[in-house]
Amino acid sequence: MVYETKIAEFVIKTTTEKDVPLIIEFIYGLAEYEKLTHEVVVTEENLTESLFVKKTAEAMIGYYKGEPVGFILFFHNFSTFLGKPGIYLEDLFVEPQFRGKGFGKMLLTFLAKLAKERDCGRFEWSVLDWNEPAINFYKSLG
Repeated sequence: MVYETKIAEFVIKTTTEKDVPLIIEFIYGLAEYEKLTHEVVVTEENLTESLFVKKTAEAMIGYYKGEPVGFILFFHNFSTFLGKPGIYLEDLFVEPQFRGKGFGKMLLTFLAKLAKERDCGRFEWSVLDWNEPAINFYKSLG
């Protein structure tokens, strides 16, 4: 499935098994930014199983002019108080050379709309307390 966005030539696509190596590249890019590459143990096999066999999480990739620029990885949780599912954003990553162009905002907005379409009671994520650029990004969205 392809999702058109308001930024010309930017599309968000549902991932397939052939995207797993690219998703892992994005995961390593995020880990490098967070100085946590030593903690990454993901493999193509276990990521494929989680995303496409067990379907415990989902991922989408943003493309600008056909080039992959970032991704989101998320999963459903559940609120007993609301009696509804929620979406938890595990990862949002945009390649450094594409930051500041609105792609992160489009990925986050897409996921918020998806949560609404799926009748989720919550859309949640967390950010590292030292990650000022991400904190400022989220604050700029209100």
